[in-house]
Formats: sequence, C-alpha cells, structure tokens
Amino acid sequence: MSFDIPDFSAVKILVVGDVMLDRYWHGDTHRISPEAPVPVVRIMQNEVRPGGAGNVALNIAAVGGKPTLMGITGNDDESGVLQKILADAGIACHFEQAPNQPTITKLRVISRHQQLLRLDFEDGFQNYNADSLIEHFREQLNQHDLVLLSDYGKGTLNNVQMMIELAQQAKKPIIIDPKGTDFERYRGATLITPNLGEFEAVAGKVSDNDALSSKGRSMLDQFGFEALLVTRGELGMTLLQNGKPDKHHPTHAQEVFDVTGAGDTVISILSTALASGMPLDAATQLANIAAGIVVGKLGTSTVSLAELKYAIQERQVAHTGMVDEEQLLTAVTQARERGESIVMTNGCFDILHAGHVTYLEQASRLGDRLIVAVNIDETVRALKGADRPVNTLWRRMTVLAALGCVDWVVPFSEETPERLICQILPDFLVKGGDNDPDLIPGSKCVREAGGEVRVMQLVDSCSTTGMIKTIRDSDSGPSK
Repeated sequence: MSFDIPDFSAVKILVVGDVMLDRYWHGDTHRISPEAPVPVVRIMQNEVRPGGAGNVALNIAAVGGKPTLMGITGNDDESGVLQKILADAGIACHFEQAPNQPTITKLRVISRHQQLLRLDFEDGFQNYNADSLIEHFREQLNQHDLVLLSDYGKGTLNNVQMMIELAQQAKKPIIIDPKGTDFERYRGATLITPNLGEFEAVAGKVSDNDALSSKGRSMLDQFGFEALLVTRGELGMTLLQNGKPDKHHPTHAQEVFDVTGAGDTVISILSTALASGMPLDAATQLANIAAGIVVGKLGTSTVSLAELKYAIQERQVAHTGMVDEEQLLTAVTQARERGESIVMTNGCFDILHAGHVTYLEQASRLGDRLIVAVNIDETVRALKGADRPVNTLWRRMTVLAALGCVDWVVPFSEETPERLICQILPDFLVKGGDNDPDLIPGSKCVREAGGEVRVMQLVDSCSTTGMIKTIRDSDSGPSK
C-alpha cells in the first residue's frame, strides 16, 4: 500500500442519520455493594461525546472535511449540548426537534477502562413527520459532493428511499451504513457498509471468502448497489464491486480496546476519501487503517489526519511479521541496502509441525532474511481438497510470523508464487522434499539473476496430511 492522503479541506459531505449523545461516567471501583452483588463506582469524571451520525460527522471534520449534519433530536438540554460540541468542531447542524421526546442518549459507566454498564434513554422517532427534514435535504444537495446516510434504526431515515432518489437526481454518490434486514429500502445506493453480522442477517451465513463473494454479488444485483463493503472484525474487510475482482483487506488493528463507533469511522473516512477523488480501493484501505486506529481507543472516538499519516508511514517502513506485497518490496529493498541477503520459500503450512520448523530454520541459515510466501485459502483448497485448509490464511500467517527464524510472511493468490519470486529475486530460493530444482516455480528467473535454488531435506514422518489422518483415526477423544 502506497499512497498520499489528499487534501480533504474542500470536501463537503451531507450527513443524515440518527444522532445521539454519548455520556461517560468514569470512576474507581474498590468494593461490592452490600445491597446487591454489583460493584460500587465512585464517579470521578464525566464526559459527553456525539454518537451515531454525530460521531460520523466528527470523524469527517477530524481529517479536515466539511460535513453538514442533519437529524432529529428532542427539545431538551441534551440537544443543546450535542449542537454545541458539533458547532465547536466546525460542523454545520440542522436538527429537527421533536416535542415531548428525548434526545437519544446513551450513558456508559466505566471503571479501570472497562465498561460496567450502559443505560439508554430513548423513545426513537419512528412516528415523527420529517417532511421538513426532506425539504432541507433537497435544498442542501447541490452544495455537497457526497451523501452519507447513517442508519441506527431510530427513525430519522424512515424516508431513506426518497433521499436516495433525490440524491440520484442530483448525481451525488450515496454511501449508507445500513441497519436491519430490509436492504430493499436502500435500493439504488452507490455503496453500503454492513458489518458481517448485518450482511449475514440478510444474505445468510457465510463460511469462507467464496461464499461471501457469491452472496455479496447476488446482493449487488438484487438491490442495484454499485459496491458493497463488508466489515469483518478481526478478518478485516471485503470490497465487492461490479465488474471488478474481490478485494479482501486484512485488519490493521494492533490491539482491540473498544469497537464502539468503529463502523462510524470506516464510513466517514471512506466517504471523505471518495469525495476527494481517491479510487474506491484506495479509499477502502485508508478506512481500514483508520478502523485499526480507532478500536485502540475507549468509546466513540475520532481519528486525526496526523494519526492516519503516521500509520501509513509505519506500514511503509521495513518491519518483520505479516506484510503485503508492497510492504515486502519496500522491506527487501531496505534490507539489500544494508547488505543483507534474502532467502525465500513458499507453501501452505496448514498445520505447522516439527518438519516445517526444522526446514524453515535450515532455510534461514542460508541468508540474513527469510521470506515465507503462503497460499491463500482458495488455492490450498484447490491443491489439497475441499476439507482444507484446516486453518485460515490469517491463522497460518500468524503462527509463521511468530517463528524467530522467519522475517516476513506474505500471502499470494496465484496457483504458484512465480510472479512474486521473480519480483523479489531472492539470493536463495528454497523448497523442501523431493522437488526437482529445475521445476520449482521461479527457479529460472532466480538463477538468471545470479541466485541459487536449494532443496532442503524434510524430517521423516512429519506431514500435515499425516497429522490430520492420525487425529481423525484416533479414539482418544478430541485433540487439545
């Protein structure tokens, strides 16, 4: 991944959705109440933050965009607090105030950075007549580059289909964070961003990337979406577009502390990047990086432009562990500038065993840096059968990256890694077992570049297939 973040200062986004106020009470907990088996929290600090569509708008403003926020609140103090916070952040607000109904408020009690309790104060606005909101939406359309609809199912977007039609007439892209199982109401949107649970509630359970792709592409056709971005937690996110190949982006989260508002951050950064002219795949990668940052924070939070730039810079600096191809090429270039030699091997590594470890340790001794290229799940299945792999790509790469002898682990999606090997041109190309060196993919280009091809001796009686058979044949109960 290599791209520059564009200037977002000219980007104008019309955000419409369910706005809410998030309150946080922080305190110490040292004892259990004598009245009931619950902790006693001595409140020391309280804070308020915009939630829902308000958090979406804040995320846009945090990276320099210019959002206008429309929604429904009560006619109460909470509405005033919400509007002041947003106005202080430079966000233009247009709130319809419903009489005799409270602004949606969520109160979280937190102690030692852990959420102990959440209380929701809301009636929703399902029966509110939002004709004036629609009219103001119509007036604002031509002043904005993109429409972002943030649906939390509270009633603000009851007339979402009318908003979509108006945005289509104005030729504005429409990005939607959906809610519920009725995706028909979002028909004609440019792109929607369900999480995996929301996607499966509509499309049915998915067991792997192939099933996700199949069901997702059916959804594109059924509802007339141009693209679909499914956020998948620890598995990252998957982008499906009409007429383009699937893109599965791994997560960038280093530590997951709190997922509250992560979806808001994804759609905010994605929309801002798209409105600035970034291609959809690059915008998705940027949103993915932002999500990885925000889940390391407590509560509904934003990501700053400086944090994004730092995260991108960090990914472009050579490091060890799991990498993508662009990171690997950068790392290899920097290693060679330091005079280090490169060793490369590849395989499925489905269930890592002593044979694998011995072979990798031997390979690492040939040079300074060892690259392990790993088959994605689909090519493992094609090579080994429908019941493989036992472990997903992410799990296989995680285990390999933990080995002290391995420097970089990179996935490859082709039948063989020949293209990648010929890009890297390692000093040593290594395979194990009874491979013919002349037939090893990539051997020709490595030798032509002056490198060597080596075949390492494998440990007898060690194979993943044999291990699986032993486990299946065993009568000693489930493996531990």
